[in-house]
Amino acid sequence: MLHQPQRLCTLATLLIAAGLFAWPSGESLAQPKTHPEAIEDAHLYFPDTIGSRWRYRGHIEEWPLQKISETKNYVNVSTVSGTQTINGVTVMVFHDTNPGNHGPTDSYYRRDAVGVVYYGSSPGTPVERQVIPYQIVRFPIAIPSSFQQFDRKGVDFGTDVDGDGTQEKVDVDASVTVAGKESISVPAGSYANAVRIEARMSLRIHLSKSKRSVVSTDVLTAWFAKGVGLVKYTEHQEMPPAATDRGWITEITEELEEAEVKTLPAAIPTPSRQ
Repeated sequence: MLHQPQRLCTLATLLIAAGLFAWPSGESLAQPKTHPEAIEDAHLYFPDTIGSRWRYRGHIEEWPLQKISETKNYVNVSTVSGTQTINGVTVMVFHDTNPGNHGPTDSYYRRDAVGVVYYGSSPGTPVERQVIPYQIVRFPIAIPSSFQQFDRKGVDFGTDVDGDGTQEKVDVDASVTVAGKESISVPAGSYANAVRIEARMSLRIHLSKSKRSVVSTDVLTAWFAKGVGLVKYTEHQEMPPAATDRGWITEITEELEEAEVKTLPAAIPTPSRQ
């Protein structure tokens, strides 16, 4: 599934964590010049059968603004582990062992005839808990197309960024664009006609001490292959200086190494009465 930013993750968480980083609102994503196309069997790009398993090779590069970066390699295994009920809604549980090199996470999704909805993660963030649930993919998928996931003002950030004893408020918005189809190669193999989805989020933090605002940005690009699911994602997060630090930049990449996608058993025909 799409990692929410923390990832969308993922995406992620997807993100990642979803709601922690974002992009400045008002920016538009240039769409490729292509003939409009509707993707048939869009659900096959987002398999969620219990027991399915994906192994990703990842690397994360982090550095303070104007300093040399540090690169770390890691492995993340994502498994559809079961179902759970959230506010009366049955969701699929995706367990990731180390998304974005942040340790184990459970993420919750519901896929139905109109798309995929994200119901949060555990552990999550204060911002994420205030904006979920939200849609991450709409069915049928049209290329190109885009929609706004949410736009919330005055959300409790859950953290005192500037050290004055008051938790900051934030304005957060997020959008998704289905940008096109393209071939992509990863350690698991090459995939033709993978769907490229670009997710963006912006988080404007209102600093209570100085009465000024800073904007963090998150841009995530993910590729989904039919019958396989997520095969690669890249993410660029940027947090500008907020208090006394000089800001921070993070770049994350995960590529599929191997996948075991389960299929539902065929229905047993019911004998017709003569």
